Amino acid sequence: MEYRKRILDIELQRKLAASGAVLIRGAKACGKTESAKQLAKSIIHVDRDEQIKLLFDTAPNRLLMGETPRLIDEWQVIPALWNLVRHEVDDRKKTAQFILTGSSNPEEEALLHSGAGRFTIVDMRTMSWQELGISSAKIKLSDLFEGKPIDLQDNRTELELIVNQIIKGGFPSSLNNTVNQTVDINRAYIELLAEVDMSRVSKSRRDPMKIRSLLKSLARNTSTLVDNVVLEKDIKAQETIGLSRPTLYDYLDTLNRLMIIEDQPAWNTHIRSSSTLRNSPKRHFTDVSLAVAALGANQQTLLNDLNFTGFLFESMVIHDLRVYGQANDAKVYHYRDSSGLEIDSIVQKYNGEWCAFEIKLGTGQIDEAAVNLLRLAHLINTDKCAAPKSLNIITGTGMSYTRKDGINVISLASLGA
Repeated sequence: MEYRKRILDIELQRKLAASGAVLIRGAKACGKTESAKQLAKSIIHVDRDEQIKLLFDTAPNRLLMGETPRLIDEWQVIPALWNLVRHEVDDRKKTAQFILTGSSNPEEEALLHSGAGRFTIVDMRTMSWQELGISSAKIKLSDLFEGKPIDLQDNRTELELIVNQIIKGGFPSSLNNTVNQTVDINRAYIELLAEVDMSRVSKSRRDPMKIRSLLKSLARNTSTLVDNVVLEKDIKAQETIGLSRPTLYDYLDTLNRLMIIEDQPAWNTHIRSSSTLRNSPKRHFTDVSLAVAALGANQQTLLNDLNFTGFLFESMVIHDLRVYGQANDAKVYHYRDSSGLEIDSIVQKYNGEWCAFEIKLGTGQIDEAAVNLLRLAHLINTDKCAAPKSLNIITGTGMSYTRKDGINVISLASLGA
């Protein structure tokens, strides 16, 4: 299959030119190896070749010999490779020597040294609507950070297409598959996660039925502020198998190491109010299609429950905002305070500039979303925090335009980096 360009390709090339080694990390099958291959001149697959472990034990430096940049794929299978590469970068004193890819993070004790000054890091996710070719990307996040009003865009999207894309997700391997084919593939992904990957990463047997129960609970609570105690209660109420609290924490830690879940942290800011900020993260799978697969849902299931589909749509948009935000040196947060005001997404650059986003599947709640955004803008203490660069509402089925109050209404099918 011809390589489909990714938004992070530019970041990867830039960071490789600036450091001795680049670590690309992301969930299994999100496209790390293919993107790395576009720059690599030689490659070893640590997880495929049995001889590599033997060579590491006998002549480890031979693994680093080859044209540079040298790609070391799934390096975490032999965690000690980290220090080997780190020392080699020190010795060579050159940039663009190694690219490391990994679909799970090793335990912290495996990384005896941080690699600061030698490694740069690129986080990779599955494909966004821009990368999939669904979005025209005529409305760019970079322009929203400039505060530019948007031109009318009539990129309306049918609800069925949105639902199908929630089911398919953004895994590159599913680009040319039908929805039904992708359902089978994504369910197999969940099964392998429960049967193999969780135990492999933990190096001890994990109960597949308990893992499935946890994944279903996480899927039911996608895009919500549910904490671990509530997850524990939800599993007991909804599933035939319960999880003890220590097991729950252990399994969540392993899912994080596999980069299957990626929580959305709360935004810490200064407000002119006696209200207190909530600091619980929102729950998301790394790709919304995995939530659908964990529940065994299909198109009819989602069309029959548009309220739940709205939460899945929000999770899909947060995923894309993370991809676009990364390209703009920004991270994605959410806002909630004790008065009940909640904003779905705050995208903030490292320099403090930020934009706010409400996310609505349809167009019926646009006015309510606009009230919330204006209320947030009024609450911000601009003596201590910058005013928003833009206030925005992302929709699934509507057109894109700027309202009279200055708030942008943006179809996801028009949004890009």
